[in-house]
Amino acid sequence: MKTFRGAQAEPRMVDDLPPDHTQAILEVTKEVGSLLKASGLPFALVGSVAVYAHGIPIALQHDTDFAVRREDAEAVVQQLGEQGIEVLEPPEDWLVKARSQGEQIDFIFDLANRPVTSELLDRAWALPVDSVHMPVLAPTDLLASLLAALSEHHCDFSPLLPVARGLRERVDWDLLREQHGSEPMPDAFLFLLERLEVIPRRDGTHDKP
Repeated sequence: MKTFRGAQAEPRMVDDLPPDHTQAILEVTKEVGSLLKASGLPFALVGSVAVYAHGIPIALQHDTDFAVRREDAEAVVQQLGEQGIEVLEPPEDWLVKARSQGEQIDFIFDLANRPVTSELLDRAWALPVDSVHMPVLAPTDLLASLLAALSEHHCDFSPLLPVARGLRERVDWDLLREQHGSEPMPDAFLFLLERLEVIPRRDGTHDKP
């Protein structure tokens, strides 16, 4: 793992959240990350808090997400329960939900229908989340998970643009094109990044001034 320095109760509705929920979510992320580190179970921070940990200045509003292997789910649930964290049983079969300090926590086994693997977790970067270092999904894997979630029913590019801009020098764009270039929405987003000159064009050319 690379080390870098830098930067169920009823679900809470978005309208009920304060304008900036960042610090409350960070506190829960640190609590859970510390428990998982102590357990020795492999994991990595994903989602919006992972974006924040990589230094992208976004406001956190919803929850905190951790990627864990499906085979470790039972051990994760046991570890959390022993520490007094409320574990919930969602209808989905690709994650476990929990709550602590009034915040929702998701433990995800499949990122956009792709299973969480040891190889994915091994590539995580150790980054500080506020004051606690923990594994955070690597930039290329983080962008891959966001691209894989795009579809004709979910194709809002606006939240992805600041992420792509902030991570562009740390991402293997050729690999993302290889993995997602045949999918309409991810390919459209990659094309948009080329036109905005966030990333190089596939053919190496540039727009004329």
